[in-house]
Amino acid sequence: MTIMAPAERDQDIVIQIARNFKTIKVSVPKLKKLVKTICNHFAGHETPDTRYEISIAIVDDAEILKLNSQFLNHKRTTDCLSFDLSDTEEESATGNRKSKIFDLVVNGEMAVRQANLRGHSSEAELALYITHGLLHNLGFDDSAPSQAQTMHETEDEILQQLGYGLVYNRT
Repeated sequence: MTIMAPAERDQDIVIQIARNFKTIKVSVPKLKKLVKTICNHFAGHETPDTRYEISIAIVDDAEILKLNSQFLNHKRTTDCLSFDLSDTEEESATGNRKSKIFDLVVNGEMAVRQANLRGHSSEAELALYITHGLLHNLGFDDSAPSQAQTMHETEDEILQQLGYGLVYNRT
């Protein structure tokens, strides 16, 4: 599968990135291109008039631990939390244009650690977390082994095509 981002849809995708964990070096334009590419490829074909509003917060272990506990009652750190804040009932009732509102919280501190262990850049690891969370919000599931394999292969294909290389299945 070739994943390309059609330029004509870019105005329908609003992306905000908050760098609360500044130790990690990232290219914000490159991360925005990643998000736009995923939205255009995996969601744009079904609903071409959908508007996307995506917020990404890059945080440390302490912050993601707090949020993971607060929202999922998990008392541990994690790599990514993804939230779909879209109000589909209101859109159906009013007939208004669809808006997808996604909030992602990604662990920059964990990305640095994992990248060092796995031999790639921390930005590539962070891009994996963003890709994973966004794919969940777009309907991907990894609860069964076969679904997880498909999802991770898709993540690596996206990341390779955008210049990050193999990240999940790096050997």
